[in-house]
Amino acid sequence: MTGYYAPQGGLPPQTALMTGRAVFTPAYAVIPRGCFSDIVTSALPGWERTRLWLIARPLSGFAESFSHYVMEVQAGGGSDAPDTETGAEHFLFVTHGLLTLSIDGRGHDLDAGGYAYIPAGARWSLLAEGAGPARFHWIRKLYEPAPGIAAPTPFVTDEKTLKPIPMPDTGGAWATTRFVDPADLSHDAHVNIVTFQPGGTIPFEETHVMEHGIFILEGKAVYKLNQDWVEVEAGDYLWLRAFCPQACYAAGPGPFRYLLYKDVNRHAKLRGPGAFGPAL
Repeated sequence: MTGYYAPQGGLPPQTALMTGRAVFTPAYAVIPRGCFSDIVTSALPGWERTRLWLIARPLSGFAESFSHYVMEVQAGGGSDAPDTETGAEHFLFVTHGLLTLSIDGRGHDLDAGGYAYIPAGARWSLLAEGAGPARFHWIRKLYEPAPGIAAPTPFVTDEKTLKPIPMPDTGGAWATTRFVDPADLSHDAHVNIVTFQPGGTIPFEETHVMEHGIFILEGKAVYKLNQDWVEVEAGDYLWLRAFCPQACYAAGPGPFRYLLYKDVNRHAKLRGPGAFGPAL
């Protein structure tokens, strides 16, 4: 459970072939781990000793509902004002290092496997406390309230304390670690960890309204994306638009695991960007 991949940066040598596996289509995108070089990092206002790879953002023909950052915060770095977007909710998953997270004045220590949900409007800060850098995923989404349902509250947990839930009729070859109860309709998005044992498959072409962001934490597999079979490995990132057919075969030799984002539990938008009616 501790073999999470994280990019280290750097640059390939001048002698390397430039052709890789990067693909951007109207239905899906693949950002291979070799694309996570120094020259594509970003910085953020209000963050000290921090760089990030910004791998998904709302964009016409790309991610519609979320942004996804892979963060690297050097020891002593962090932020007292991480995000000025008051309507955004936040999902953090730590892959390396040690950090202290404060949410509405309450402190939490997180290391590899740590997960935090921070609701929209919460006051939070983050500090890298270890001897080396802290590396984590940061997914942001504008929270969509639902009539008669209270907004979710913040929580912190750890993947290592949660038992993966096998998918029906798979004998444990395909399982999901859920940070939120699927029956809790206060949440408008889920971030889970999906695990396939060697030989495990998604045995049909999933086609559904949820869009996906997938960062592969461990192992390798072949993934069906629309009409294409794509070989993927730890450190690769996949984006799948709504209704893009998908399937998976994990050949081994070890488990294949990924961090998965999907939007859930809300009506389809009928007005505004991507919809038919004008915004009110």
